[in-house]
Amino acid sequence: MKEILFLSGKGGTGKTTICAALASLWEKPKVIADVDVDASNLPLLLSPRLLSQSPFQAGWEPVRDEGKCTGCGTCREKCRFGAIGEDLTIDPFDCEGCGVCAWFCPEEAIVMKEKEVGKIFLSETPYGPLVHAELYPGEENSGKLVVEVKRRARLLAEEQGLDFILIDGSPGIGCPVIASLSGVSVCILVAEPTLSGLHDLKRLAALLRHFKIPGYLIINKADLAPEMSSELLNSAEREGLSFLGSIPYDPEVFECLRLGQPLPLVSKGPASKALLEINGHVYKNIVGGGEQ
Repeated sequence: MKEILFLSGKGGTGKTTICAALASLWEKPKVIADVDVDASNLPLLLSPRLLSQSPFQAGWEPVRDEGKCTGCGTCREKCRFGAIGEDLTIDPFDCEGCGVCAWFCPEEAIVMKEKEVGKIFLSETPYGPLVHAELYPGEENSGKLVVEVKRRARLLAEEQGLDFILIDGSPGIGCPVIASLSGVSVCILVAEPTLSGLHDLKRLAALLRHFKIPGYLIINKADLAPEMSSELLNSAEREGLSFLGSIPYDPEVFECLRLGQPLPLVSKGPASKALLEINGHVYKNIVGGGEQ
């Protein structure tokens, strides 16, 4: 099984748009996964039909039994985060889930229970099954949720006998990205021709080097700054990244976003043509078996 992960140094580079486009162009059966659990946008472009959803639990939260509570206030006294009010109600936003209130409660009126912090979804799309997730606002443990989304995508691929998983990753190089790198075969990096894009590319290349994962580069909106695009290419060569192709700026991309469809389905413009060429390079260099 081959896992292909799309990454970018920041949000808004076009990573998800490119991932959705290539998912629509691939004829090979595959599972699609969106592990950007803080802001899952891939489903917006793939017309998913929800099949199932399940809660995701991580961390702990205190639950008070009103019948056992004598109102002694020990929990409020011991709480270091000011999460327990004068009426002994527990504020879930201030609570850190440390469990000290349950530990010191003389009546054992507080117990720690696993906390629901998000949901995981399985959907059907015209391009293959899609696994994605939603982390509730303000919640943590996004790395664990990324791992669970990937685990379910792998199980689904094994059950259906599929050899490929296309994964839309999170921006940046933080915990969710590191969690998404586990077991990945290849990373496709999407960069813009800007100074920050060059800096982000170097950070991502260092991350891939650390985990010994081969990387490929796509330059989006390359014609907006040709000199910086050349600098990105030179940097990619120095960092050992292979080049898949450039995509020109194309206003028709906004139409595909408005319609919620992959770009090749709604446009025959320059960006769509570039993606067709890139798809051929992906087949030749990553998937194997020559041009599609």
